[in-house]
Order: sequence, then C-alpha cells, then structure tokens
Amino acid sequence: MNPDATVTLASPSQARPISAVRRAVTTAVLGQVLEWYDFFLYGTAAALVFGHLFFPVGNDPLTGTIAAFGGFTVGFIARPIGGVLCGHIGDRYGRKTVMMLTLLTMGTATVGMGLLPTYQQIGIAAPVLLVLLRILQGLAAGGEWSGSILLIHESAPASKRGALAAWSPGGAAFGFVLSTLAFLLAKHLSPDDFQSWGWRVPFLCSAVLVALGLWMRRSVEESAEFAEVKAAGRPSRLPIVEVLRRCPRQVLTVFGLRFGEGAASYLFFAFSIVYGQFIGLKSSWLLGGLTVSMLLMIPVALFTGHLTDKVGRKPVYLVGSIAIVLVAYPYFVLLSSGDFVKVMAALILANSVTLGILEGAQPAFISELLPVHLRFSGLGIGREISSVLGGGLSPMIATALLAHYRSATPIALYLGVLGLITVLATCLAPETFPKALRLQARQSAQNTGQ
Repeated sequence: MNPDATVTLASPSQARPISAVRRAVTTAVLGQVLEWYDFFLYGTAAALVFGHLFFPVGNDPLTGTIAAFGGFTVGFIARPIGGVLCGHIGDRYGRKTVMMLTLLTMGTATVGMGLLPTYQQIGIAAPVLLVLLRILQGLAAGGEWSGSILLIHESAPASKRGALAAWSPGGAAFGFVLSTLAFLLAKHLSPDDFQSWGWRVPFLCSAVLVALGLWMRRSVEESAEFAEVKAAGRPSRLPIVEVLRRCPRQVLTVFGLRFGEGAASYLFFAFSIVYGQFIGLKSSWLLGGLTVSMLLMIPVALFTGHLTDKVGRKPVYLVGSIAIVLVAYPYFVLLSSGDFVKVMAALILANSVTLGILEGAQPAFISELLPVHLRFSGLGIGREISSVLGGGLSPMIATALLAHYRSATPIALYLGVLGLITVLATCLAPETFPKALRLQARQSAQNTGQ
C-alpha cells in the first residue's frame, strides 16, 4: 500500500470544536437528503411512468421500461465524468465549492424533468431532453457523495470517523424514502390524473428543497484536513493524473468495493418495482416496503459505522459483501411468494440489513485508502466508474434478463456474481484502521475530551 494513502489521525491544527463537527455533519447529511431525493426520483418514475410517457416502444410494457432504464443508465455514465470534474475542483479548491455546485445542478435538472412535455406532445425531443437532464443529474451525483463523505470524515475526530461518516449514506437513504413517499402520495390520485400531471409534482417540489440546501451549505466551513493541506500550499495541480500515477491500486480497490454494493442497491431499489409489476404485486406493497426498509437501513448503517471504529473497517465490510451473495436468490423467492409478510421480509433483509452494513462501513473505509490531497479525485474515479458498470447497468440488464427468460433465477445468479467480485475486493483490500491506530485514536480522544 502506498504510504501516502494510509489513514492519519487528526493533528492539533486539524482538531475542531464539537459544534463545528456537528455543523459539518448536519449540512452534509441534509444536503445528501435533498440531492438523492432528486436522483432517486428518476429510478422510481422510470419503473412507473417514463416507459409509457417518454419511451413508447413496442407492445411489451417491459420494452419501454428497458428504454427508460437506459436513460437511468446514462445518468450513471455521466457520474464518472462528474466525479473527475468535481474531484479536480474538490482537490484543488475545496469540498465546499463542489457541494454548492452539485446541489444547484441537481436541482435544476430535476425541476426541468417535472416541466418536460411527453412523447405524445413533442415527439422524439421529449426522451432526448429527458436524457440530457438525466446527464446533468449524473454529473452532479458524481461529486455529491464524495464531497459529503469527505466533509464529515475530514472534520471528525479519528476515533469517530466511521460513526460520523455513516450519517451521510443515512441521509441518502432518507432521500430515497422521500422520493418514494412522494410517488406513493401521488399514486393516490386517479390513474388518469397521475399519468397526466400527478407524476410531475415530486419533481417540482425539488425547487423548494434545493433552495433550503443551498442556504444551509453556504455557511459550512471547509473540511479540517483539506484546510490544512491548502494552508500548507500542498494541493495537487493535476489531482486526476497524480492519483492514477501514484495510487492505481487504491483506486482499483475502491472500484471493487463499490461494484457489488452498487449493483445490489439498484436491483433492490429500482428493479424491485419492475419485478413486482411483472409478477402482479401491488405497487403500494413495494413502495411502502421500500420506504420502511430504507428507513430501517439508517440505524443499521449508523451502528455499522460505529462498529468499524471499534473492530476495523475490513471485517465489517466483508460481512456485508458476503451477505449480497447469500441474499440474492432468497430475495426473489420471497418477492415471488405474493405474500405481504414475505415481501416485507425480502425488502428488509436486502435493504435494511445487507445494504445497511455496506453503506455504514463504506464511507470511512474507502476514504482512508487515499491521501487527503488526492482523495476526492480517487473516489470520483473508482467509485463512480464502478457505479456505472455495477449500479447503472444492473436494472437494465436485469429487466432484459426478465424479458427474455421470464424468470428471476438468471437475475439472482447475476447479482451473486457481482457480489463475489466485492467479496474478493474486500479480501484483497488493506485494513485502513488497524488496532494500533484504533488505540491511538481512543487515547487522543480521551486527551482532547472528544
């Protein structure tokens, strides 16, 4: 492992009052809620309405849904580009600058989607404009996750970095819950009203949420560790080039750690709605079950993040990656049962437990693989490219497998293979918070009263 990439404890100059740390956590988490509310809206709408309204292809409803998920995938393809751009800005000028840009871009694109005419109104221009707006969402998402995580991780005391950084994916999970609740409420409209205008309301509501997020983020301080790097005059001039030259193994490790987790996330979120419709499950069951399971993910992720501060990052993440493989087949069996209790059990097992473990352990684990002055760029490349090949493609591939085989078995095998890739990556990854550093961090916390 590159010695520059090892985790370091906060120096006295990096130490911040508890109030400043709390402000960084609050700002990052609420920003994540707003940002991912916007990003997840497309996935829900793609499963429910976009196939019909923007991609009316062929006679099989799954064909239009595949096309709509193609737009979903395009947003993921844009994420590495956004990761590279935001990584350069974040490692050169700071995390706060990126977080203002990503929130503004995401909000503009989401409101634009809510105002778009449909295919029947303006023809081919409708899906083209929808995909262009999805690209803007992808560019913003490519920088948001890393910026939010780093703002917390680089401001927190070393003994609590895992626990505090886990609040950020908790915010993302709550953003998903809000987006699902918005569509769940809209579905109470008559089918005609929902198809004509009701689906637009969740997108348009984003304008208010983004304005609130921008107001909050303008007052947050730069992360402590990056502020020290910048004060010392050490920011990299070309961080993207430097991180690939100096830390290729670390970037590849980030890719592998994210790969199966990203695929599982979007199969359990977006594709579950498609599969449920295919087998005749009530959409209210799925949307309600997804909402409950994602809410339960938050305490699991917070506990997991805390656990990584006690026993290390790697063993906890390994448990979560193995769970992907073990859950893959039972998940679809339980969904296919048509029984409400079993459907809820499937969603809780997949989202609350499996993803909760991974989401809670991942932020500190992958951040600590890279040195501070290259960290944003390394995460932007490794995590976001993995998001395309894992998370972005998985709903479309799964829908295509379902359309061809009319069975969930090939999809479960596909998910299991992706999970094995993350198991392997975890086994090969170094422990970024070994016992010696944990003891040192605890001693430092006792001395400083944190």
